[in-house]
Amino acid sequence: QVQLVESGGGLVQPGGSLRLSCAASGIIFSIYHMGWYRQAPGKQRELVARITSGDTANYADSVKGRFTISRNNAKNTVYLQRDRLRHADTAAYYCSADLGALSNWGQGTKVTVAS
Repeated sequence: QVQLVESGGGLVQPGGSLRLSCAASGIIFSIYHMGWYRQAPGKQRELVARITSGDTANYADSVKGRFTISRNNAKNTVYLQRDRLRHADTAAYYCSADLGALSNWGQGTKVTVAS
């Protein structure tokens, strides 16, 4: 059974930093492409960052230069380091594990950027 568990959300001030983690189980983590998505209230879920099994990272334009995705295959964990946070980064953040046409999702972790 595939399980993805996100953690690290919470309240942070604008300009601050926060690191999200997603621990995976039930999969051969190293062969999966891992992604972070977010969904703000009233908006569609959007891709934030993605890292392939080969460690190639891609980012949405809105987070380039501020967010960094990384993975630790030994710990079956993917991370999203988020710096210089903005109000617009407020959302529920979801982890995904993709292999071909199969996608698995975590339950999400909420992040609020506010003074």
